[in-house]
Amino acid sequence: MINSSASHDDTEVAIAAARAGAEVVRARYGQRLARIDKGDGDFATDADVAAEEAILDVIRAARPRDAIRGEEGGRRGAADAVREWLVDPLCGTLNYAVGTTLVAVNVALRDGPAAVADPFSGEVFHSDGDTARVRRDGQDTPLAPSAATRLVDVNLDPPFPGAPAFRAVDLLAHPGFGQGFRPRVVSTTLALAWVAAGKRAAYVTDGVGLTESVHFAAGIALCRAAGCLVTGVDGAPVGPTGRGLVVAADAETHGLLLSLIREPLGTGPDRSPVGPTG
Repeated sequence: MINSSASHDDTEVAIAAARAGAEVVRARYGQRLARIDKGDGDFATDADVAAEEAILDVIRAARPRDAIRGEEGGRRGAADAVREWLVDPLCGTLNYAVGTTLVAVNVALRDGPAAVADPFSGEVFHSDGDTARVRRDGQDTPLAPSAATRLVDVNLDPPFPGAPAFRAVDLLAHPGFGQGFRPRVVSTTLALAWVAAGKRAAYVTDGVGLTESVHFAAGIALCRAAGCLVTGVDGAPVGPTGRGLVVAADAETHGLLLSLIREPLGTGPDRSPVGPTG
């Protein structure tokens, strides 16, 4: 059981840290950015690095004994630290670098509170581990997942460790997908926060060990607390060795997506699945 008082304090730390990173991201938007090559077509920018430092400053001031694992700086803090924060200072770097505002700032205490900030809307989606809310203009509103939009966000970025058994592009090409849903690709885990908030019906991605990932930990925590269904692409629980991620607003949407993933592309062309209604 999470201690409610301690959890509340950690939630506020996560929110403050995410906001600090978001302020840097927003301030640097549209400026000339220095790129830092990571290989295989991946890169960071000096805005990613500056945002991470702003986040670390907040966490270090509030929780000096905790360790921090950042996307850009790796793990910092005492090797024997009991607690660890997972930080992705700018999820959607490629979007950001080409002048697109679909990005997120992710901060999560491992197995604890989390926050996802949208630098351009000013929204901060947050969870204390039990409940999920969005903070706008200083006011917190409970998140309410809904499949009504029928929009499913799919991550098409490499690597693809599940191929050929699972390829997200095959899901999009499945005739049943178009009968029940409409695809979106925002290329940032902001989409996970949108599932929790009812702006997306579901989110699907490949990957391994996503609960331990600085990219996904905050979004997964948020969706779980909001009451979304969260599993791997094989329907198994998400964990350190889990395969991919299927996050849905309700059981109907989740079940339909899993059935499409499990059904080989090109089979059952005459099937007419019922789209989500919730």
